[in-house]
Amino acid sequence: MKATRSACKAVTSSLAFFLCLLGPHVHAQEKRLAYLVSDARIPFWSIMADGIRHKAQKLGYNISVYSADNQARHELELTVKAINEGVQGIILSPTNSSAAVTILKLAQRNDIPVVISDIGAGAENYVSYIESDNDQGAYDLGGVLASTLSEKGWQDGSVGIIAIPQKRANGKARTEGFLRALEEQGIRTAGILQQSDFSYRETYEFSRTLIAQNPDLRAIWLQGSDRYQAALDAISEEGKEGDILLICFDAEPEFVELIANGQLVGAGMQQPFLMGETAVETMDLYLNGHKVEKIQQLSVLPVSSQNLKQLLPVINRNVLGKEAAR
Repeated sequence: MKATRSACKAVTSSLAFFLCLLGPHVHAQEKRLAYLVSDARIPFWSIMADGIRHKAQKLGYNISVYSADNQARHELELTVKAINEGVQGIILSPTNSSAAVTILKLAQRNDIPVVISDIGAGAENYVSYIESDNDQGAYDLGGVLASTLSEKGWQDGSVGIIAIPQKRANGKARTEGFLRALEEQGIRTAGILQQSDFSYRETYEFSRTLIAQNPDLRAIWLQGSDRYQAALDAISEEGKEGDILLICFDAEPEFVELIANGQLVGAGMQQPFLMGETAVETMDLYLNGHKVEKIQQLSVLPVSSQNLKQLLPVINRNVLGKEAAR
């Protein structure tokens, strides 16, 4: 053991260091999977984890969930831990697409298949990639906002964007789809600010900056969901309630009421519970020798007051994960 540690200390490459720590691991007799997630504190990811647990239990897998707390290095450490614990497969929602490359290399060298569940990867040595149709979903959401601005006679106003990191494939797709919809309707954007720590303070300050720098601002698009209150608070404290709209991507349980009463124009709701289930089903098929699709896209629900009641059963199960409580 001392010799192994000494050899590891001599390794300078980050990837090589982690590989050095990977000793021969014992594959347990039980069916075992790991879910590596960027940050389980964020509701979207915790709901996806619920979907993974729900389907894993039905298919007879033990599942371990490892949250990197949005830290790429911790993500690598957790990958090493999962591999050493002898999992048969890894489901991965990486901190970003480039960080996924190293994780995929680690898994490949240990003959462990990986299914990517959202975010994306900067390499293709995975079994399958489960993604939301971010481009189409954001395009549809842009259409919802454009229609609302038109109804209010605010087509000459601008729209500010508080974006998730554009290093992520899903972030790029959301931005491109949304901008395309606005451009088609002749609506201008007021700039894009990228989140880094996803905190209340960051979102609040970004919202205030957009308001201060753009006197004609008529809407803010938040590309996530969990910090919606920060944006609403900034709009309120700047005395712009009723003058600046908020529209979001993803969903929180409160969004059903907020959309119904008009505090939110709408939300592009991904289906994280369904995504988690699909990821486990895909891994199970692969482990049992079946062919699986390399890319699988699930729809994003463009929810507004116009279709909220109709979509509520799907929202409750696939978006909010209420199936897990049954």
